[in-house]
Amino acid sequence: MYHLLKGFHEYVTRKEEFSVIIIGLDGAGKTTLLERIKTLYNDTPGLSPDKIGPTVGQNTGKIALPSTILQFFDLGGQRGIRNIWPKYYDDCHAVVYVIDAEDRERLGEGWEVFDTVLSAPQILGLPLLLLANKQDSSNSLSVEEIRNDYEDWYQRKIESARRDRQDDGDAARRERIASLDVMGVSAIEGTGVRSAIDWLFLRVQNSRRDHSS
Repeated sequence: MYHLLKGFHEYVTRKEEFSVIIIGLDGAGKTTLLERIKTLYNDTPGLSPDKIGPTVGQNTGKIALPSTILQFFDLGGQRGIRNIWPKYYDDCHAVVYVIDAEDRERLGEGWEVFDTVLSAPQILGLPLLLLANKQDSSNSLSVEEIRNDYEDWYQRKIESARRDRQDDGDAARRERIASLDVMGVSAIEGTGVRSAIDWLFLRVQNSRRDHSS
């Protein structure tokens, strides 16, 4: 009877686990974000920013929330290793794309890569969060400015495609862009990070991937 009750208790109290990938250009602050998440939600703090180097491959982290475990995969953002990202699309439950709101010179490159991510059919129905990082800097663009910059970039892309008589994208992608959630964070200071985790927690609960299909 003890083992039966013990097994039932474990069954009703077990937590669902969801995988979240963190992607973006190199230098956007992805690893600093993950280490801040670990510091805020785990007993053992993550690495301090001064001990974080460039990611080659992946970093991982796991946090426990009510009824849910979030497993994070922070993927390297250098040009030569972005081709590993699609290998994670099939098994992830949410995508976080981190943009460096301070690095205006690379915004165009960031949007090009982001547009490639949006084109992946595997993540079309998954929660997608755009994080404007480095809000602790006075030189950073605000969340509204980041959204406007991306919308301007996308509009220019559509107009260019029309001039060249190319496909300007499907309706599903345009709809996703229109409803895109953008949040501001400072991975260094932790500002906005809990709000981003709350967003992910709610979205993965409402958008479970059916692995049996």
